[in-house]
Amino acid sequence: MRAITVRDRDAGVGGLTLTDMPYPHAAENDVIVRVHAAGFTRGELDWPATWTDRAGRDRTPSIPGHELSGVVAELGYGTTGLTVGQRVFGLADWARDGSLAEYAAVEARNLAPLAADIDHTVAAALPISGLTAWQGLFDHAHLTIGQTVLIHGAAGAVGSIAVQLAREAGARVIGTGRADDRDVVLGLGAQSFFDLSANDVRRVGEVDVVFDVIGGEILERSTELVRPGGTLVTINMPPTVQPKDGRAVFFVVEPDRARLSDLAQRLRDGRLNPIIGAVRPLSETVSAFAGHHRTHGKTIIQVADDISADDISADDS
Repeated sequence: MRAITVRDRDAGVGGLTLTDMPYPHAAENDVIVRVHAAGFTRGELDWPATWTDRAGRDRTPSIPGHELSGVVAELGYGTTGLTVGQRVFGLADWARDGSLAEYAAVEARNLAPLAADIDHTVAAALPISGLTAWQGLFDHAHLTIGQTVLIHGAAGAVGSIAVQLAREAGARVIGTGRADDRDVVLGLGAQSFFDLSANDVRRVGEVDVVFDVIGGEILERSTELVRPGGTLVTINMPPTVQPKDGRAVFFVVEPDRARLSDLAQRLRDGRLNPIIGAVRPLSETVSAFAGHHRTHGKTIIQVADDISADDISADDS
């Protein structure tokens, strides 16, 4: 099968190559997915799990990418709840080969069924961004109706979904970003927009929740904005400064099949609209990873055409 691989930790994006790899092995409770569309995180080449397995052993050449949407091609021993030919989407394990390949082995519990009326490119934009937004806002920050939330990077893949979820929950949403993000963020439902490139974030004033995807100085200054009893959540880095009378939480997104199904239903109902920044073929993954051209939303890699599930077979490898 064709896959994007990386062998040299020091080579960065330049070390990504499109090559032939063996068809993946389906371990117990695994599913082999024929990948139609995949998502990636540009920073994942810096993650230890990209280079070693859970026991710390070198696992290169590694296949990056952890979001996927496709069709079940094979079931591993003991796998239940899914069937061959079924459309699915979800998260590949951090310490195993990922989704930037024609086939991927994924634990069945990390996948959710995908309705026929949801395009694979849209579904591939949901797993990390959607689960991160939900878990940050509600599982960690416990955002409720009437509260005010400040969402940094509100036009990005995670931030844009966080804006929509927070608005639907009845929160007052302040989105941040660059000046050219304003219309996008307000169009998603934020009540106001703050230009980080022109203003000190501390001018926002106090809020109940800060949702941070940027880190650095923005993260540190944002701790001053948290009201007593409020929460700052970040996915960028563990905060070095705590809010005076609140708390700061760093978290890594976790798979959640039930929540994925909920997010997909919201999409079908028109209550959620992931922003797709660009759709690129597998052969252009390296340039997509480099990210020379800034776009709103998430870049998706289209691995296979959206063909009929009846044509899918593990023998296609």
